[in-house]
Amino acid sequence: MPAKPVPRTPAPRTPAWPPKSSPRLFVERELHEDARIDLDGQAAHYLSRVMRVAPGDAVIVCDDSTGEWAARVVDANKRSVTLEVTERLRKREAVPDLWLCPALLKKDRFDLVLEKATELGAARIQPLVTRRCVATKLNADRARTICVEAAEQCARTALPHLATPVKLDALLRDWPEDRALFFADEEGGEPMIEAFRTAGAGPSGKPAGIVIGPEGGFDDAERGAIRAHPCARPITLGPRILRGETAAIAALAGWMTLAGDWRD
Repeated sequence: MPAKPVPRTPAPRTPAWPPKSSPRLFVERELHEDARIDLDGQAAHYLSRVMRVAPGDAVIVCDDSTGEWAARVVDANKRSVTLEVTERLRKREAVPDLWLCPALLKKDRFDLVLEKATELGAARIQPLVTRRCVATKLNADRARTICVEAAEQCARTALPHLATPVKLDALLRDWPEDRALFFADEEGGEPMIEAFRTAGAGPSGKPAGIVIGPEGGFDDAERGAIRAHPCARPITLGPRILRGETAAIAALAGWMTLAGDWRD
């Protein structure tokens, strides 16, 4: 009888580098190959104490300018971590030119808006102060931290521009004439699907913005001012009255699906 063939043992695969599980961080300096990054404070604490990185481990870093880079840990201790950038993985992503303009809400609810707007791909978050807002101020450092952490979690390479809160009349006064202004009006308007389908598609589509009201909604004078704006297109988000944070997330997801980069 002929000898049975001996099965060949497949060669071991080379593990992917950097591993998909590598920690991700945004840094404030512009990155390039062979750059060395010295981290301290919260970033060093996160890498050394939470993620427990050691020399030779991979970290993925982004700078909101050149894109996403792989880096290798050179040194790590309790107070500082040093990284060496090795190669660029992705260029900075192009995002659709969409502004989300939500009225300020109670802290935990607005935190949710910031987090989900970042994950969903808003290019700019423009907080609004209206007559019925429960909150009138925003902790800018805390809000930026929420956006950065959300971008790191969802592997976004472009941070949203987080603007200083403005009053509604200032927003309407300075609104660019070439940017569509979709107004989520609980009293009714054009169906969201029909409105967004005409907004253009992808990062090169027509610039747009979505205005969302506070817990108590806009008052009659504010609603009239928005509707009178030449760029305004009142829309409805369906038959139910939504909370401010729900309306912001639903409208943004709808826009990305019908006119944004979810279509690509």
